[in-house]
Amino acid sequence: MEFGASLRAMNSSQPSFLSHKTSHYRSRELSTSHLLSNASSRFYPARDYSCKISIKDNSIPIAKTKQMSGEQFCEFELSGLTALSPLDGRYWGKVKDLAPFMSEYGLIRFRVLVEIKWLMKLSQIPEVIEVPNFSEEAQCFLEGLIDGFGMSDALEVKNIEKVTNHDVKAVEYFLKQKCQSHPEIAKVLEFFHFACTSEDINNLAHALMLKEAVNTVMFPTMDELINVICNMAKKNAHIPMLSRTHGQPASPTTLGKEMAIFAVRLSRERQEISQVKILGKFAGAVGNYNAHLVAYPDINWPQIAEEFVKSLGLSFNPYVTQIEPHDYMAKLFHSIIQFNNILIDFDRDIWGYISLGYFKQITKAGEIGSSTMPHKVNPIDFENSEGNLGKANGGLSHLSMKLPISRWQRDLTDSTVLRNMGEGLGHSLLGYKTALQGIAKLQVQKRLKGYSEATALTNVLQDSSVTRCLVLQEFVDMVNEACLNEDLNQSWEVLAEPVQTVMRRYGVPEPYEKLKELTRGRAVNKESMREFIESLELPEEAKTNLLKLTPHTYVGAAVELAETVDIAVTLVNGTKIL
Repeated sequence: MEFGASLRAMNSSQPSFLSHKTSHYRSRELSTSHLLSNASSRFYPARDYSCKISIKDNSIPIAKTKQMSGEQFCEFELSGLTALSPLDGRYWGKVKDLAPFMSEYGLIRFRVLVEIKWLMKLSQIPEVIEVPNFSEEAQCFLEGLIDGFGMSDALEVKNIEKVTNHDVKAVEYFLKQKCQSHPEIAKVLEFFHFACTSEDINNLAHALMLKEAVNTVMFPTMDELINVICNMAKKNAHIPMLSRTHGQPASPTTLGKEMAIFAVRLSRERQEISQVKILGKFAGAVGNYNAHLVAYPDINWPQIAEEFVKSLGLSFNPYVTQIEPHDYMAKLFHSIIQFNNILIDFDRDIWGYISLGYFKQITKAGEIGSSTMPHKVNPIDFENSEGNLGKANGGLSHLSMKLPISRWQRDLTDSTVLRNMGEGLGHSLLGYKTALQGIAKLQVQKRLKGYSEATALTNVLQDSSVTRCLVLQEFVDMVNEACLNEDLNQSWEVLAEPVQTVMRRYGVPEPYEKLKELTRGRAVNKESMREFIESLELPEEAKTNLLKLTPHTYVGAAVELAETVDIAVTLVNGTKIL
């Protein structure tokens, strides 16, 4: 049904405020082959629109309908409000540290680095007599192009690309322009990009982007998260907590030990990430050094390529097609996905503990939890973290599955996909930071000197001179012990496990069945459990020990596990990617 016809069909059911005036529909061709210029307005760039639409006049004056054309589309300049990705808008402040590495600016910058370093490498090969050893002054000039590369340079490359319609060639032309005034380098301009395919430059640039982003931005935040959870574990090592398996009461643990599990899991996966070798290739159009060997047949080009790739701090892959196969990227992204999955598990557990009342959340004046329920203080940071980690995993999963697959010696499908690496890392980083933010908002149970609980934490969180890590170390006693104790006091049935286990030791027949009859589907309290224990034919020492047990003390080795958690995680803290 056409748009106009569908509106006519609906006309009889329209509310009075829409149909109180005479309505009619008219179709016309709209063409926007030109745009009006207006100093007080902004417009989309000129483009041709042609579409048949139906206009419902209703209360719109005729003069206004004449303005309803493509010419009146407002042009949205890129800003935090117009960005299509929330990473570049709403969440920019939390992820902007990745921009120097994972943005298009970062890609161009690393391309420039690779092109210059390759020219300098050629000057060091004696057989390439056409490129003599550069003087110290020439080397400083080239290094200055790398170190001084800025946003204006990247924009210049983009302007060249408008003409070339080729991003890597634009970098080559940019460098030739920059160096043509230098008397020494001007003589060897054509050795920029010598024997290279675009992917020789790109794969090394992407490798450097990932390595620097992970080492400089991702790892420090991961380490902070692991350290904060370690502190939670140690400070709460002695606080007993009712376990829940299948959502039902189970043998008690301590809150600290449950936090320790996450710290160790995250640290192990962080170590897996650090062990991924970042690979690079530099073997020409199809990986055989074809052009290299025709131009200089006496040079050991595979050895030169290996030396060059390793000089950039990367590992060399000698067996390639036109592209480096991206297997290391798949491994890296899968490892990050697993780190994210563990943190999602943490987010959900903390969310659940908040729901049970084990944790309280600090309130801040002016903040609103619900638009209709004034009492709400929602665990939004943990929900935000979970959502962003899921979004990150979706993107990283596609990268991991797609990138290792390329038709024959190469197709271009990897090129556009690789431009989305920053999105996967960005949503991951956002998930880490919002989880940290959520932990920082958990309500403390102790006072700071001279401050009330809420006022103290709010003030410290707003003080930019205090790092988040220090805040979290000070505010880690944040549990609602009264709620934890109440749950334990209502769950004496959890002592059925130790009682039947001791009964087995001393040969009491059918211990499991007897405890099952006592506890299954029945309310068990302190008195009924003590009465059952006293009725058992056990050695007095064993019986005395069982009578001493309470749901609060039946925590096994949980305390020791929590107190020693830092031994398990300090081994990987600070390790960088290879």
